[in-house]
Amino acid sequence: MCKLIKLLSLLIFLSWIISQARPNFVFILVDDLGWADVSPNNPQTFYETPNIQKLADEGTVFSQGYASSPVCSPTRASILCGKNPGLNNLTQFIGGSTNPEYLKYLPLTDTTLAEALKENGYDTFFAGKWHLGKEEKYWPENQGFDINIGGWSGGGPSGGYFGPFTNPRLPNNGPDGEHLPYRLGDECISYLESKKNSAKPFLLYLAFYSVHTRLATTPELELKYQAKADSLKVEGPTEGKVHNASWMLVQRNPIYAGMIESMDKNVGRILDKLKELGMDTNTVVFFTSDNGGLATNGRFSTSNLPLKAGKGWIYEGGIRVPYIIKWPGVTKPGSTSDALAVSMDYYPTILEMAGIPLKPKQHVDGRSLVPVLRNEQSNVHSTLYFHYPHKHGSGHKPSSGIRVGDYKLINFLNNNDVKLYNLAVDIGETNDLASQKPALRDSLLGILQKWWIDADVRFPDGYQKIPGIKLQVEPSVSTKSMVKPIPKAQFNFQHDADQITFNIKHLSGAQSITIYSMNGTKIKEFTNSFKKSDLISLSWNRLDTKGNLTPSGLYVLQVKTSAQAISKIFMVH
Repeated sequence: MCKLIKLLSLLIFLSWIISQARPNFVFILVDDLGWADVSPNNPQTFYETPNIQKLADEGTVFSQGYASSPVCSPTRASILCGKNPGLNNLTQFIGGSTNPEYLKYLPLTDTTLAEALKENGYDTFFAGKWHLGKEEKYWPENQGFDINIGGWSGGGPSGGYFGPFTNPRLPNNGPDGEHLPYRLGDECISYLESKKNSAKPFLLYLAFYSVHTRLATTPELELKYQAKADSLKVEGPTEGKVHNASWMLVQRNPIYAGMIESMDKNVGRILDKLKELGMDTNTVVFFTSDNGGLATNGRFSTSNLPLKAGKGWIYEGGIRVPYIIKWPGVTKPGSTSDALAVSMDYYPTILEMAGIPLKPKQHVDGRSLVPVLRNEQSNVHSTLYFHYPHKHGSGHKPSSGIRVGDYKLINFLNNNDVKLYNLAVDIGETNDLASQKPALRDSLLGILQKWWIDADVRFPDGYQKIPGIKLQVEPSVSTKSMVKPIPKAQFNFQHDADQITFNIKHLSGAQSITIYSMNGTKIKEFTNSFKKSDLISLSWNRLDTKGNLTPSGLYVLQVKTSAQAISKIFMVH
């Protein structure tokens, strides 16, 4: 009997040791948050995101992180299932226009990320927006989550952002005036406190309803940001055009800014609670958005500049999103990765971090980012696909796209207009290369059209693909090891009347430094000897040989090293 008790005690102890070795996961998903809304991507953002910045300072920012879709439901499904929206035909936000028809729920036949973790001893908690099926059988509690607070069919905050709410999965629906992001933050904090002495690891999945319309914030925050907006000195137009849709070019919406501050504060509350409970050293934190910020067709929340357009479009403004991972003891604090990353990658990444065998038949389109986070590989993707064959209130027309390396191609399905961009020097997608590089255009079309067949994607009624394109296989991924990571460079720009001085610290091994316009035109290339210097100081005289001043606007400073190309956007006044 004594031996049996000792054996049971040993098993319990070993179980506890194993649970401590397996990390917890906190996954934070924000609704409609733009890539340029947060300071890690845009230090000049109008909005205030100190807690997101703190997370970035402690983790890795993926500067080329993408949502799988420019609208919410498809991206949310891809995170949980690891499949491209085109593959599972959940290509539209649920409740949105058809033609083509699309799947209107998260299939119960899929093994969700939560189910995979639960099968392997994890507790699972969900709070916030779900929007992955009208019927209760498709809601979080039936998709692998032990607890569901606020997740149901609705795509927006039922009852608004202030209580009382009318959400069937939000207990008590809150007192008058209760602020939804704080309510969700409170629920997450209560859950963390309940896990303090638990032997089981957990997944906490917080999907903010913020910053989705209808916009609402507190009177105090609206006044704060209205004063900030009034103090802005805006030179040039505040609105432009993308196709036939109006396009917001300036960040200055005070209500949206207040919503971002409230969301950011609750990110901070959760991070602080992890530290207070001693969980921060064994908890991996993810932060991302389901699509870009709403910026076109008179439905203005924000501006995504230097990225083009916004939510609803597969231009960069609609699909490039904040993408931050903090993995204690692994990610280098304050680091940036240029690796391509997309929503489907979270599933296999989390499984590998947890020491759980991957499920390649489930997360078909996801790739684990662990080799990138460990600096063992420079990339896990050679190619990304985006398929949004629907109209959208943003002004978007049905489209499908592909990114291979630095090049991105968009095929608009309403008229077969094709766009081609080199994102390395044209992040704003202003210089269409389709007619200049026909061979490259047709090669990318061939890869895209083959993927359409392989994934069996759907199209609007009557669509006929561009004829005469030779189908091609996507290029393989280079698995070469990375060279020693470069310390995070610090850039400082000083403006004088006709000269700009660039000071770059902590960047050794620079091979070339070039200034480009946003349409990819080379403006200036520096040929100084700076390869071994830790401090590079260069001056750019904005007067050309004819005495004309370089126009005001956004420019790209690109520094190439033996390991990578680093691009920084800067403004010329």
